[in-house]
Amino acid sequence: MKMQKQNAGQGFTLLELMVSMALGLIVMAAMASLFKTGLNSTMLVTQRAETQQNMRAAIDLMVKDISMAGAGIPSGGIQLPLAGGATAAKFGCDQGGTCYVPSYNYPTSNYMYGIIPGYLNGVQSSATIAAAPGVPNDSITVIYADYNFPLWQNNVTFPLAPDGTSICLTPSSTPAPPLPNSAGGIQQGDLILINGTNGISVVGEATNVSATTITFANNDPLNFNYSGSTHTNNVYAASGGGGYTCPPPVAGTTQGTAYRLYAVTYYLTVPSGGQTPRLMRQVNGLTPVPVADNIINLQFAYDVYNSTTAALDASQVNPLGVSESPNLIQKVNIVVMGQSILSNAKKSQNMYLATSVSARNMAFRNRYQ
Repeated sequence: MKMQKQNAGQGFTLLELMVSMALGLIVMAAMASLFKTGLNSTMLVTQRAETQQNMRAAIDLMVKDISMAGAGIPSGGIQLPLAGGATAAKFGCDQGGTCYVPSYNYPTSNYMYGIIPGYLNGVQSSATIAAAPGVPNDSITVIYADYNFPLWQNNVTFPLAPDGTSICLTPSSTPAPPLPNSAGGIQQGDLILINGTNGISVVGEATNVSATTITFANNDPLNFNYSGSTHTNNVYAASGGGGYTCPPPVAGTTQGTAYRLYAVTYYLTVPSGGQTPRLMRQVNGLTPVPVADNIINLQFAYDVYNSTTAALDASQVNPLGVSESPNLIQKVNIVVMGQSILSNAKKSQNMYLATSVSARNMAFRNRYQ
């Protein structure tokens, strides 16, 4: 008998098997590295997109307010109550007495400008923002008239109160405008600009609001209403020191018009509990609201018309510090630094976003004449 031979087909040697496994591992490592690079790139793009979108939303709101700065207030600004025991008025503060920027009094002997630069005044309680670069944080306050709520469609008269600290409203249009205390209307802490027929323009803080009357009591939280001021810059002065019976009497007794003012302050805050810094917007004497999270730096510079040289002083970071009038600000330059909300391996992306806004309602000077 013949014995059947074993299969003589060749297999893999141990060396060949090891080489093939090594090549396979190299290919898999390359694919894993490529996949990780793709994930990192996707995360990077997502971080930057989220950060940019967040900063753009913040800047868009600031641009809207800054572009309105000075609208509806007298050219050159308004002198607030002065002397006679009057205390400097406040911005960036609420009805409970909390002030959200380190320096909160109106500058240059209690004067209200359309724009109040806040150099080195940008973080609540002067807190430190660890993630921010070693550059200053600024705030900005802008003041303008509210043309949306038609308070100006009322004629203003003054009651017989001895201090003249309230006004009565009579609709001057048909149909009558919404009541002051209606939805979106005047509320306690709002600022009211009163233009009297005696040529005096004053600002008061509303301390009580009813359907037809706004009261401006002394000792208001923002220090606007002091009737004992020795200058013609309070509600009492605008009334002419006397008044009419409230409700308003016959036609012909109108003493002026009224507008709500918005005094809007932008600043940064560092919340407790390890939360990230955020940009805040505070209006009149009301509670501030957050605008955008993860904003770690806020800077402003101003292009100011120099009335002495008839030229534009560009990029002034502190106009008040070099004795330049905020009334002559022509443009506001904004720089915002944001940190990505999403993090990759505990690494965040930081980005700058910059823009400029024309202060079109401020006192204009044509330097090309």
